[in-house]
Amino acid sequence: MNQPVAPLPPEPDGRPWYKLLNRYHWFVLTVAALGWLFDCLDQQLFIMARQPAMKELLAESPEAPPSQSVVDAYSGYATAIFLIGWASGGLVFGVLGDRIGRAKTMLITILMYSLFTGLSSLSVSFWDFAAYRFLTGLGVGGEFAVGVALVAEVMPHRARPYALSLLQALSAIGNVSAALVNIVVGGLYEQGLLPSVWRPLFIVGAVPALLCLVIRRHLKEPERWQQVSHEGAVEKQLGSYQALFGDPELRRRALIGLTLAFSGVVGLWGIVFFTMDLVGNFVSTKLAAEGVAPEAIAGQAAKWKGTTGLMLNIGAFLGMYSFGVVTQRIGRKPTFAMAFVASAISTAAVFMYLDQTSEIYWMVPVMGFCILSLFAGYAIYFPELFPTYLRSTGTSFCYNIGRFLAAAGPAVLGVLTSQVYADTAEPLRNAGLTMCVIFVIGLIALPFAPETKDQPLPD
Repeated sequence: MNQPVAPLPPEPDGRPWYKLLNRYHWFVLTVAALGWLFDCLDQQLFIMARQPAMKELLAESPEAPPSQSVVDAYSGYATAIFLIGWASGGLVFGVLGDRIGRAKTMLITILMYSLFTGLSSLSVSFWDFAAYRFLTGLGVGGEFAVGVALVAEVMPHRARPYALSLLQALSAIGNVSAALVNIVVGGLYEQGLLPSVWRPLFIVGAVPALLCLVIRRHLKEPERWQQVSHEGAVEKQLGSYQALFGDPELRRRALIGLTLAFSGVVGLWGIVFFTMDLVGNFVSTKLAAEGVAPEAIAGQAAKWKGTTGLMLNIGAFLGMYSFGVVTQRIGRKPTFAMAFVASAISTAAVFMYLDQTSEIYWMVPVMGFCILSLFAGYAIYFPELFPTYLRSTGTSFCYNIGRFLAAAGPAVLGVLTSQVYADTAEPLRNAGLTMCVIFVIGLIALPFAPETKDQPLPD
């Protein structure tokens, strides 16, 4: 690896970062943001759909639905399978992003996750549902690394962290859209206008394929990547895990990034995203005790889960953009430290105390602000750790091996729910609270991480 470079001197142009961007910069940021936005739309639609899907697919008959603990457990297993596909796709497409280009790889990943999201609506059992989710995950996993590498390499230096934090923050629009779709579908189902409360969600998830038409026609590969890809001495190392791990410094950076990602991904997918199920559980329990009809219960639970997702992502948008602003002032490592501590406290508070629908409107946005801010950090920090010929590969390794390991999170939550806390009044609440210890792992890794504030991207 090249020797560390000195920080760049302050740029004389004192304009706000967004005024440094030309039309093509904005086009690249828009396309990458849409790709990640739709990626997150798919993730959130799955989160909204998995519980009612498990209730239908695991039922022996309409008169013999599965128990809540079984539904919660299989929801965790389906999520773990999705994350394994996500991680696998990330590793494969991360390498392709360095070898064949960022734009081409983005096109493939968007097509893949759109197609298999749509096919998920046709599931007839847990196993074909899980297979579709694994295949969807392959596409979802590859999009992040190529998107952030593309934006990082195209943007002016001073605008880069702000653009990347905005890219990540705009993903909240995809999440909010999923929440709104779920609210509408829940209302239509409650009125008897739809035959299913979850299948229409996956049909909506097939729409992002249309973005591929724009990518194919107008998006170019970054000049930095084009230059490196034509250098004979480097060409054989493009997207090489051997090159990544053959260099001691790159290997150290990859393992540190992996640890940071593992903590946040488990926290999000193994705990925070089950907040929607937590809300669905206590809403359903209260309505059942009041003698409300099952169809009305399902519709109300879907709407409140959608509201929870909406509140989570309002906080997420503010948190992700704020990370970019704060990290430019105090540095990457201190900002990560604050985010990990805040995530642990806010998530534990939600799983300990949230038991009224009115509390969704303030507790969930605070948690969303804290936990999702970490993911803006990943978008900013990981591309800064690796040279151009390994940027997509290194970013994918950090984020996606973290997902591989994080796939154990929902599975562990499922075991805690169905076995360890099965005899308690609220197994999911106790399981989520126990797992909040995961945020400590990110804090432990930070002292070993390099500080990259004001450093140029490695060549």
